[in-house]
Amino acid sequence: MLSSVFIVPNGTFIAEIVAFLVVLLMVGKYILPPLNKMLSERQEAIRGELAAADQAKADAALADADRRAALEHARVQAREIIEQAQRTAERLAEESRERGQREYERLVTSADAEVRLARQRALEDAARQLGDLVVEVVERIIGREMDRAAHRDLIQEAVEALARETGEPGAAAAAATADAEP
Repeated sequence: MLSSVFIVPNGTFIAEIVAFLVVLLMVGKYILPPLNKMLSERQEAIRGELAAADQAKADAALADADRRAALEHARVQAREIIEQAQRTAERLAEESRERGQREYERLVTSADAEVRLARQRALEDAARQLGDLVVEVVERIIGREMDRAAHRDLIQEAVEALARETGEPGAAAAAATADAEP
């Protein structure tokens, strides 16, 4: 009955334990070292890949920061260029306005001078024609030719009357011109 008791080892049990220990020793000596070596290598490779991924992530963050800084710098430069262009446009517009104003004033002054000159010529021409007409009428009325002094006096009176009617200050110049003519 002792052989049926599980607690007492028999020969088969000892053989199984020895075989198990031999297999365990073989696995521990020949299988586990290469397997541990492969697992360590794989673990190191994974650590390297994780470190590379962390480095790539840091590089990407640095590149993103550089890109953002470059973009902000470009925006600042673009704003400066736009502001400078606006200042230049305003300056050119102001210069154009000033040039236009100067040209306008020059044209107005020139036209005013031309009008005064034309008015003076018209007065001089009217004074001459009036003088000739007065002399002709006086000669017909009197029946004789007038002398130079009488002629000048009549012309002066006609020019002064014409100047009073038109209110022109250039009539004095017309009178002086008419005095110079016979």
